[in-house]
Amino acid sequence: MHNPLLLGPIFIPLTSAALTILTAGNRSVQHLIALISGVLAWLCAIGVLLANLSGGIQTYPIGGWQPPYGIVFVGDLLSSFFAVMATTVILGGIIYILGCKDKSVSYPTFMPLFLCMSAGLSGALFTGDIFTLFVFIELMVISSVIMVAISDNRLGLEAAIKYLFISAMGTLFLLFGIGALYATFGTLNMADIARLLADGDRPLLAEAAAVMLACAFLLKSAVFPFHFWQPDFHTTAPTPVSAMLSSVVVKVGVYGLIRLVTLMFTDEAPTIRAILIVLGVIGVFFGSLAALRTYDAKRLLAYSTFGQIGFILVGIGWGTPLALTAALVYTFNHALIKSSLLMLTGVVSSHTLGKSARISEIGGIGNKMGLTGGLYFIGGLALAGVPPLNGFISKLALAQSGVASQDWLTLGLIIGAGILTLIYMTRTWQHIFQRAPEEGVKAKPHGDSQLAPALLIAGCVFLGLYAQPLLDLASRAVVQLGNPQVYIQAVFGG
Repeated sequence: MHNPLLLGPIFIPLTSAALTILTAGNRSVQHLIALISGVLAWLCAIGVLLANLSGGIQTYPIGGWQPPYGIVFVGDLLSSFFAVMATTVILGGIIYILGCKDKSVSYPTFMPLFLCMSAGLSGALFTGDIFTLFVFIELMVISSVIMVAISDNRLGLEAAIKYLFISAMGTLFLLFGIGALYATFGTLNMADIARLLADGDRPLLAEAAAVMLACAFLLKSAVFPFHFWQPDFHTTAPTPVSAMLSSVVVKVGVYGLIRLVTLMFTDEAPTIRAILIVLGVIGVFFGSLAALRTYDAKRLLAYSTFGQIGFILVGIGWGTPLALTAALVYTFNHALIKSSLLMLTGVVSSHTLGKSARISEIGGIGNKMGLTGGLYFIGGLALAGVPPLNGFISKLALAQSGVASQDWLTLGLIIGAGILTLIYMTRTWQHIFQRAPEEGVKAKPHGDSQLAPALLIAGCVFLGLYAQPLLDLASRAVVQLGNPQVYIQAVFGG
């Protein structure tokens, strides 16, 4: 079904980015345009999801060109699920910007770049064309790199340049993979590639393309051994940007990996999944242990993302319907938790004179910040998987899928590593909010607004107490993924 709502989460932010450039001299107007854009994009994503639930997979061919010759946007349950997650967190980021005191956020270019990042993220999720996927990912990357480069943190430029070079490696993997597929099949449409791979033998370049695309998506998700760019990049970013990077931007790689193993390279999926389990377990332990030893509260949460992505990869690696459902639920819940925790860390650091998130400098700063401390405590418990919060639902679903898969070794390892999350989050909360500040340390009376993280934490509580709709939605998405022909037929109108 041709649904123009698919264009909303992409072209509304892009149009708004142009409007915010034209209104660069009036920050209030910029903020109003961005807020309206965020709400409309979010509503469009929800509209696509509801249309999918009632009428099947939604499509929209650009310019009337029918696949495989033209670019088509596709909103199946997987992409709609991810898009609702992404636009929800992006809207939270826009609300945070409205009350953010960072100098970089006041620059006339910041809001247009943030909206371009939003458009690139949604475009990567909805496109049915693999080269257009590359274009949207690059739009997202370039926008985020510039925002980190203009950060108030003096190390922002260094981190941005570092990631720009490392991202070029991921771009190279992605382009080589796309080129190999086009040289083999003469098409860039993902449904067409899936159809041809399912119908014929496996040419050598096709298997090489699977390896290169998997490497590109692993790098975008900061999965070991492609993780080394993430801590510096995410730590030095302005708070609203780091909240997006660690919660939803890294999920583009997760989305790409799911597409690889469920749509295009189903024959190679067992091998890819086995590798993902190993990388996931390594990521869980590496991220958790690194978070225990780090010196910066934002860096701690960046390392934590390694571990949380590791849990998701293990779910994808097990590959059963129950495990994939758990991976999707984990992905959604982690986006809300991690974005809120990073925003709360930004609120605390905004009360310091140097806007630092170093644990040695913010220790005790939150002693008088009761609401922020309470929200951070709830978010930390959610990240650790303590009931009745949404993080518990994620870990419970993953544990149940591990029992069903009878992979006892992997299950035991990730449950053991999960305890580390509770340790480092509890220790950080106590250090920031429970101890008395050091002698001579003075907190600024006014800092960033707590509205956005409060709304996201409320979502974490709600999805913990009322988790069944999210579980049902993820389960329906997995059922749809189980039959790639449904996606292929929807794209080609059959």
